[in-house]
Amino acid sequence: MRELSAAFSKTPVSDLPLTSLRELYRGGQISRKDFEERIFRFLLDNQQRFHLFNHDREAFTDYLCWLYPRLRRAIDAYQEAGASFDAYIGSVVRWSSKEYRSRAAERLVTERACWETRAAEESATGERAPAYLADESFKPVKNPRQVLVLLLKSYFFVSDDFIDRVAPAIGVGPDELTRMIDRLHKLRDRREEKIRVLQEKLNCQYYRCAVYQRQLESLPETSARRETARIRLERARARYSAVKKRLAAVRREASNSQVARVLGVPKGTVDSTLYAVKHRAAHSVRKSRE
Repeated sequence: MRELSAAFSKTPVSDLPLTSLRELYRGGQISRKDFEERIFRFLLDNQQRFHLFNHDREAFTDYLCWLYPRLRRAIDAYQEAGASFDAYIGSVVRWSSKEYRSRAAERLVTERACWETRAAEESATGERAPAYLADESFKPVKNPRQVLVLLLKSYFFVSDDFIDRVAPAIGVGPDELTRMIDRLHKLRDRREEKIRVLQEKLNCQYYRCAVYQRQLESLPETSARRETARIRLERARARYSAVKKRLAAVRREASNSQVARVLGVPKGTVDSTLYAVKHRAAHSVRKSRE
């Protein structure tokens, strides 16, 4: 052991066999942390022995950083019987590099799927967006109260731009209309929090489906992992459909009593106003069919 310790002090880390390092560690000459760090340094200084990553030192360093926490478990799993410690660590490096490359490929597929999905969404959103003119505004309406009640009922879908354009048409200032809508938001905080959580879950499942679909397409037909990817995709689609149904079942419009509270009128006034709107809409539908 003294000879090993002397050799350790005189020999560069890159030239000292890992088996000798292990003997020093077992003899208490070096600590566990020092032992692990010197193994890491040995691997880093001897990249040419493993013929990995086409001698790209940066890529090899990234791989070793990924390997380091797994190296601790590999050290504990080593058995005296069989190959030497040098051969054992060399085998760990080669086999784990395959897992690292496989995960890197999956990560690349995942990132590409997410970016392509987001780009498609933004493109579709851009196509659906209405092209408002700078001076475009609504003409004054005949029944501003009915329009105001309908707007407050559907406050969840009202944008700031729409408020600025519709406010003059119903004879209400944009700031006042914004305050009404903000008050409805506060009255329905719990419901809106539920909607927000479900919307986040839906988005998450949507991207997950896109990722699993891309992974499935990237795997060869004969791959054993293709069936696993197919099952993942089916489960993700089922969860997406379930969350979508839950979100669709949540009422987003304000109740008549809440609209009445914001307007400062009896609930019956709101009820009668909406009834008149429905009656007029039904009459218009019948007339158009005739």
